[in-house]
Amino acid sequence: MIKVIASDMDGTLLGDDHRPAPETLEAVRRACGAGIRFMIATGRNFPGAMAELEGTGLVCDYIVSSGAEVRDPERRIVSTCPVSRKLCREIYEEVSSYPVSVILCTDGCDYRIGTPEEVEESLMLELQLFHLNLSREEIRRTPLYHRMKKNTKSVLSLDELEEAGVPVYKIFLFSDNTDMLDEMKRRLDGNTGIAVASSFSTNLEITDIQAQKGPVLKQYIESLGYTMDEVMVLGDSLNDLSMISMDFGATVAMGNAVPEIKNAAGYITRSNEELGVAYAIDELLKKQKMNGN
Repeated sequence: MIKVIASDMDGTLLGDDHRPAPETLEAVRRACGAGIRFMIATGRNFPGAMAELEGTGLVCDYIVSSGAEVRDPERRIVSTCPVSRKLCREIYEEVSSYPVSVILCTDGCDYRIGTPEEVEESLMLELQLFHLNLSREEIRRTPLYHRMKKNTKSVLSLDELEEAGVPVYKIFLFSDNTDMLDEMKRRLDGNTGIAVASSFSTNLEITDIQAQKGPVLKQYIESLGYTMDEVMVLGDSLNDLSMISMDFGATVAMGNAVPEIKNAAGYITRSNEELGVAYAIDELLKKQKMNGN
């Protein structure tokens, strides 16, 4: 019997507009009403997750920054697993020789290294690559631009961040040069202290080896008294593979998922634009009702 549902956000719980559809939220509420505990498992940090969930009334647990931080339904921090200062330095020195944008994700703001002009250029490139097919002037008029700019701080060097003692949860790299990113991933994979995943073909996400969605979810649900066979997980991209490839009770790939996720999953639901999470939840509830659970 499934007692916990853990869902990725972007490309899964959220539509292409980066918002949860009303129908999806209603399905989550039906699951919670049936006694199922709902959890978010996302690459976003906590403020980034709440930017899309605030006002929805959703009550859940939060596995954020790809597993580097866990919060309970009262939003209290349960555990953290930042990248150590030594590892952060090693990674930065490894990637800084490439023409790639580097974002140091923390429990609050995102930090980018460079002058204000260089940071603005990096922010604009990210928005154009992942979010908005608009001109730069049009982008500057969007709420998303202002929200991301407010959440971004610039530092002139990694030393500045280290001296401030800011914990780095994840290092996010992006470029439209996917061949270069593949080469970088091959080099980074040699570092046994880190995990390298991606949400898109145009990015890499680097965390401490312990900060991966699947293992963190397992540890957290077991601390709450659940077992792996009581958990359903949903995802769409490679940073969900650590969940989808584990022996949870039900592993569900979105219809829009990358092939690796579909191949690893036990089930495939509809796409995020077709309310795939809502469909999977309702199918689960029907099955459990038929079985008298």
